[in-house]
Amino acid sequence: MEAVDIKTKLKYLIDQEDDIGLLASIITCLERGLDPVLQEKLTSRALKAEEDIKAGRVHTRAEAEKMLRSRLGL
Repeated sequence: MEAVDIKTKLKYLIDQEDDIGLLASIITCLERGLDPVLQEKLTSRALKAEEDIKAGRVHTRAEAEKMLRSRLGL
């Protein structure tokens, strides 16, 4: 994905968002940048997720909700 594609997607998602707290957090992240340790962790998770998707290791929404309920003991 090219930078222009990411910017376009971000603009679209931000235009759709109404959560003031989330929007404020995005501003903070963009203005301050991320803590290097957090940035590395998030980048690592994103890359792993991309690998999982390419390998077909995905779940339906129902499966994901069931796993989450199980982990939360609900």
